[in-house]
Amino acid sequence: MASEASAQPEASAPEASDPVDLLALENQVCFALAVASRGVIGLYRPILEPLGLTHPQYLVMLALWQRSPRTVRDLGEALQLEPATLSPLLKRLETQGYVTRTRSPRDERALDVALTDSGRALREQALRIPPQVVDRLGMSLDELGALRDRLTDVIAAVQRAG
Repeated sequence: MASEASAQPEASAPEASDPVDLLALENQVCFALAVASRGVIGLYRPILEPLGLTHPQYLVMLALWQRSPRTVRDLGEALQLEPATLSPLLKRLETQGYVTRTRSPRDERALDVALTDSGRALREQALRIPPQVVDRLGMSLDELGALRDRLTDVIAAVQRAG
C-alpha cells in the first residue's frame, strides 16, 4: 500500500483557486480568432461561389462598391493588404470583367481601379449575401454588430501596438 501512496496523482480539473494556465490552447485569443476567422470565411465560400468570387475578391468589391474609382494604394489601405497580395486579386477581377485598371490621369505612377458595368451590376446579387451569412451563423444583428465593434477595437489595439 505504501507504493500506492507514492504514486503520481492523476491529473484533475483545475480548482477555482488554481492560477489560469496562460499557455492553454483554449485560453489563447489568437487561437479563438484564427478558428472563428476560418469558420466565418468558410461560411462565405458557398454563398460567393455562384457570383464567381472568393472571399478576398468579395472584400475588394465591397470597397469598390463604396467608392469607385480608387487607386491601388487607397484600396490597399482600406483593405489593409499589401500591394503584392492585392495585385493578383485585381488581375483576376479584371479578367472576370468586374474591374478595370488604368493609369491615373492625376498621377501616372498611380493605378486607378474602377468598376465596370458588370461589376456594378454584381452589387445587386451581392445584396443577398449578408442575410445568408446572418442566417447561417444563427446570431442576431445586435450580437454580430457588437462582435464587429469589439473586433474593430482589437484591430485598433494591434495597430497601436505595432
